[in-house]
Amino acid sequence: MKIEFDILTLFPEMVEGFSSSSMLARGQENDCISIRSHNIRDWATDKHKTTDDIPYGGGAGMVLCPEPLFNAVEALRRASTKVIYMAPDGIPLKTEIAQRLSSEEHFIIISGHYEGIDQRVRDALVDIEISTGDYVLTNGTLPAMILVDAVSRFVPGFLGDEKSLTDETFMNNLLAFPQYTRPANFRDMCVPEVLLSGNHQAIEKWRKDQRVKKTFELRSDLLENTE
Repeated sequence: MKIEFDILTLFPEMVEGFSSSSMLARGQENDCISIRSHNIRDWATDKHKTTDDIPYGGGAGMVLCPEPLFNAVEALRRASTKVIYMAPDGIPLKTEIAQRLSSEEHFIIISGHYEGIDQRVRDALVDIEISTGDYVLTNGTLPAMILVDAVSRFVPGFLGDEKSLTDETFMNNLLAFPQYTRPANFRDMCVPEVLLSGNHQAIEKWRKDQRVKKTFELRSDLLENTE
């Protein structure tokens, strides 16, 4: 299975920077994912390549115009495409959403800028609106790449070791357990004895207990949905 991402942005160099490094680069090399950046200006039709204008009704800032975005989505969309708009007022991005989206084949992700995009784009073209948190950034390209990364991790073959998915933060509504590596004693700070015991059943129990303890202390709200 392979997922393709087409990112619409005014800053394609930001996409290229993230997608050419680390696991996203390896995922593309292994043909698990494909990431393409597109400059929204390429679909503007006037001689100045205009992509934004002042909002009707007044107010501060500029709004991305509908025409370039309609042209871009219509040029790139397929029958299987899901169009996503990264918006502060979208649904919060959570692990279960990323996991569900990983079963799709093709995404067009719209990265907003300024005061956002014309509402008609959201009404007519967008399938899902997603927020990466309760804050506002200067543009939506970074959130778009966060979404790409979160979804890609669930694509078979992307991580290599699929078991790492089951033990990490937010899986089963629990935070991750503490991790340690060599040396066993560093500046008089010692690795818990159970991890050195070789008793895998005891280690698994310790890890589960640590996940529950950490979640209770830091994010007790998550435990409400934990079986």
